Amino acid sequence: MDNKFSRRSFIGRVATAAAGIGLLKVSKPAETLAKVIPADLKMKMPMRTLGKTGYEAKIYSLGGQSTLEEPGHDKEADEIINRAIDLGINYIDTAAAYGTGVSETYIGRVMKTRRKEVYLATKTHDRSYDGSMRLLERSLKNLQTDHLDAWQIHNVRTQDDLDKIFADDGVLRAMQKARDEKIIKYIGITGHKDPFILAEAIKRYDFDTILMAVNAADKHHNSFIENLLPLANEKGMGIIAMKIPARGRIFKDGGITKMDQALRYVMTQQVSTVIVGIDTVPHLEENVRIASEFVPMKKEEQEELEKLTASYYEDASFFKFHW
Repeated sequence: MDNKFSRRSFIGRVATAAAGIGLLKVSKPAETLAKVIPADLKMKMPMRTLGKTGYEAKIYSLGGQSTLEEPGHDKEADEIINRAIDLGINYIDTAAAYGTGVSETYIGRVMKTRRKEVYLATKTHDRSYDGSMRLLERSLKNLQTDHLDAWQIHNVRTQDDLDKIFADDGVLRAMQKARDEKIIKYIGITGHKDPFILAEAIKRYDFDTILMAVNAADKHHNSFIENLLPLANEKGMGIIAMKIPARGRIFKDGGITKMDQALRYVMTQQVSTVIVGIDTVPHLEENVRIASEFVPMKKEEQEELEKLTASYYEDASFFKFHW
């Protein structure tokens, strides 16, 4: 993670300070969560259809960042990925750019024996036909598989991106070729900076899935919820939400303070599933527990969280301003 201030450090800081003056009873640390999570948790996670693909995905999925893109964490990565699948997670998202292949390599070590248990998606950040084909070959090798469920165009931000993507020698032609050869099943597009650029992209081509930024601070600037999500649903796309905790920046004194708030807000939107990068197995289990107990937020609850993020929305939506 590029920001060490996470929901856990935030909550821990508040709990320690409050306990010191007798205001709060400190709960069990996150590391004990595994002992209290019900054995049938995997059966309780809701499922939603991933748009026109028809795939039934659990509402909570595994993102390939955080620990999974950091070199030297082989053991931790193996534990996170295997535990995720054991808990019923059946959608895993990664990218060729995550750790320059580190994330794909970690996931590939598990896919070697558990490939049939998940919908596997990765991405190309190259905008050209030839460059993307080379990345596809590398991704398949790293992931230890002969096919992808989805191959996605990574981080589409500008008009220049669109011009390159839709060019005769662009990445979209590579994706169509790979699909024709049954190396991939579905074609996806991703982005977290500009909903209007992505809206133009999905108007020009019928992508199967879209990975977009959605969190409780979204509506304060260039809203994906208002300007992209309705169109994606109208087109029957599988919609994967990301940037839910914004690498911990969604959490703030006087604002959102719990992962339950952050996750429930996004799960309440009309999305197929959400992905989150994971630090540790207990953090994974905490998120799965939240997903398993999910109850949609009422409109008033959503509006309250949106109000709480108004004063720090730029930090909680940093990816719209700086990436």
